[in-house]
Amino acid sequence: MALDPLTAGISLVETAISRIWPDKSAAEQMQIAAAVQAVQAQMDVNKVEAAHPSVFVSGWRPAIGWICGAAFAWNWVGLPIAKMGLAIAGISLELSPASMAEMMPVLLGMLGLSGLRSFEKSHGVAAK
Repeated sequence: MALDPLTAGISLVETAISRIWPDKSAAEQMQIAAAVQAVQAQMDVNKVEAAHPSVFVSGWRPAIGWICGAAFAWNWVGLPIAKMGLAIAGISLELSPASMAEMMPVLLGMLGLSGLRSFEKSHGVAAK
């Protein structure tokens, strides 16, 4: 079946455009698929680590959580109380808060992992 000249011309222009400016969505889809695969692989490793009976393998996440919790407690509870106590005692000492710029990426990562853990618990697939 022969195409009419107008349809053939449009088809030729579309082919030329797609060769000059290729569709980026296919490449983006491949990048997204690769990223998802990498995240899934890391999640599989995380599950194996978390199930390990040794605290030195499975306990690092809780340790990081407690350290972040202690740093937050220092910033908003301990530091103001310590400064007030030092001021009442008449002691001049400069106390610094923990660095939020360094702590927030760690904390947000931990909260993301906690969210996944809560999701697992709510669906009954969490390890006992």
